[in-house]
Amino acid sequence: MLEGVLNVDEREGISENLVYAESVSEKWQIKGKYPELKKAVGKHKNMDTIADMITSINNAQAVCKKQIVVFPYSNFKFNILQLLKDEGFIIDVQKKGRLATRRIIVDLKYDENEKPAISKMRLVSKQGQRIYSRATELKSIKSGYGISIISTSKGLVTNKEARKQKLGGEVICQLW
Repeated sequence: MLEGVLNVDEREGISENLVYAESVSEKWQIKGKYPELKKAVGKHKNMDTIADMITSINNAQAVCKKQIVVFPYSNFKFNILQLLKDEGFIIDVQKKGRLATRRIIVDLKYDENEKPAISKMRLVSKQGQRIYSRATELKSIKSGYGISIISTSKGLVTNKEARKQKLGGEVICQLW
């Protein structure tokens, strides 16, 4: 029926438009399932994404949310969250999606009284002011009940591990 109405060039243009429409539709479906992606895409390109992740965790813990989505994905953020999982502050952390839609799903931990495992998480080293410490200068947090995350030459470690291995580095954040 369309053969008499459309020539070959017009049919090719329509098929290209259909492919584009399918990709846009997929993006909209992902944004509908994860509303956190709506606010993040295309905005605040110079924003400190580590600070955004920490704020998301603090806010989610304040309202007893069980799961959060961290976007955009980075290996550095995933490694911080993996360290928190190893230390027992969160239940699980997973990578989801591919390429541009890659995100991190974090399952937050609460006790039987719905009290969060993380009371407070605070960014120490910021974009405008990096904070470095020697191994001898690393102190315990909240009398040993909290931890600092240190970026060392051996990767991300807690303040306790950094003191044991006699490593200094950039103090990323503290939590208790």
